[in-house]
Amino acid sequence: MARDTSASSAAPKTKKVRWYHQVWEAYKMTRETDPAVTWIVLATFVVIVALGVMVGVLLHSVPYFVILSVPFALLGAMFVLARRAESAAYARIEGKPGAALAALRTIRRGWTFPEEPVAIEQRTQDMVFRGIGRPGIVLVGEGVGGGARLLEAERKRTARVLPTVPIHLIRTGSGEGQVPLRKLPVAVRKLKPQLTKQEVAEVNKRLQALGGVRLPVPKGVDPMRMRPDRKGMRGR
Repeated sequence: MARDTSASSAAPKTKKVRWYHQVWEAYKMTRETDPAVTWIVLATFVVIVALGVMVGVLLHSVPYFVILSVPFALLGAMFVLARRAESAAYARIEGKPGAALAALRTIRRGWTFPEEPVAIEQRTQDMVFRGIGRPGIVLVGEGVGGGARLLEAERKRTARVLPTVPIHLIRTGSGEGQVPLRKLPVAVRKLKPQLTKQEVAEVNKRLQALGGVRLPVPKGVDPMRMRPDRKGMRGR
């Protein structure tokens, strides 16, 4: 007896995620921490269209400029939503263990950041994360006071192994001399290259000998998982 395998062989179709689905998810996520986002996005759209109407009145071509202003109004509204969504994503992870690493991992190219801290203070939960790139080594401290004491101790430990490699210290937080979480990726990207790619590879090998603290960072705190796809926002 022949077996009917047509039903069993048919794989379930994966529902394609459209750009407007991403926009809607980003909007819902943002609205949870930023209730004013609805009115801000609408106001952006209306203001841009109103500017188009004003220009149309001055040039005696209102319908043309209204039609022309709508795409720009949509782009402006999507841009504002993307920025508010990014701020909401950082607000969600602010103060959580591993938030600094989550922000650092949004740097797509040029830097390598291991998934565990290289130093941790069990009592205060201060952490230090280490990255390697062409500017050298960057040590980022988070916690009480930006993990200043722990950060300096890790700098000395690293300098003993790599005394000629530039070491940059960054403390995250809102206090004096600290870098806010959302500005952390920008601060790292601004560091000037001082090593060649070959030197970076050699430094990375030497750093592996230092090891680190095996402490998994809590899942679900990566801002990139909560931020909308910028290309999707533009409808591409």
